[in-house]
Amino acid sequence: MSERINIQKTYKLFIDGKFPRTESGRYIKWVDSKESTLVNICRGSRKDFRNAMVAARKASCGWANRTAYNRTQILYRIGEMLEGRRDQFMAELVLQGLTKKQATAEIDSSIDRLIYYAGWADKFQQVFSRVNPVSLPYFNFTVPEATGVVGAIAPDDTSLLGLVSIIAPVIAGGNAIVILASESHPLCSITFAEVLQTSDVPGGVVNILTGYRSELIEHFSSHMDVNAIIYCGNEGSDRKLVETNAALNVKRVVHFPEQNWSKDQHQSPYHILKCQETKTTWHPVGV
Repeated sequence: MSERINIQKTYKLFIDGKFPRTESGRYIKWVDSKESTLVNICRGSRKDFRNAMVAARKASCGWANRTAYNRTQILYRIGEMLEGRRDQFMAELVLQGLTKKQATAEIDSSIDRLIYYAGWADKFQQVFSRVNPVSLPYFNFTVPEATGVVGAIAPDDTSLLGLVSIIAPVIAGGNAIVILASESHPLCSITFAEVLQTSDVPGGVVNILTGYRSELIEHFSSHMDVNAIIYCGNEGSDRKLVETNAALNVKRVVHFPEQNWSKDQHQSPYHILKCQETKTTWHPVGV
């Protein structure tokens, strides 16, 4: 009897809660550090990004209108599902060059980060809202609310934790997101999408693309329906491009330079606030 050949996983995109192949048919050959494992990764295109934006915009209103408590429950569920698939992520992280100890630490930190933002999802509005003192016959209230659709360029030096650290505060605040996964460590991105797909997250709230930064950063930063863009990295030319294109429709730009995402100082309710708009309501006294 001949030796059985293992079925190799196909790493697709994650758009609108589904796993389509890139419309261009292009792919990237990814090889592990020992050059012994060859994996094909979808090479996302401008059309893929546009499809993801349509899905995100369609989902954004419904997600923003969910109760904060429901968003808390869903974020907690993502953490539960990630815990249950620990072995799969362990194998992928080791394949991408981490030791078992490092992989364990990254998975633990990713789960803890999801639970952290699950705890903040129904509390940050109370913390950052306020009644403003005025000396005229009306009340003045200020509350944060979701900005809409966020485009994000994930950290390139981390496979899972950086991705989670960007997605979690964005969706905790009621936004939808289209994120470009790490170019050099892409495997965990689509596996994390499988976690999202089984975690009660509505289709279109989170969309994950794989591909080259050099091709897609222009489209992320110049698309007129993106309300805010998060850029992770220290490449001067990319940062300048993002800031220049963001001015076309006055996108909010959030920049995270390369950093150690495992440190507690890189999780904060202020990260939720970075993708929130400030809404002020004036209400006459006695009405």
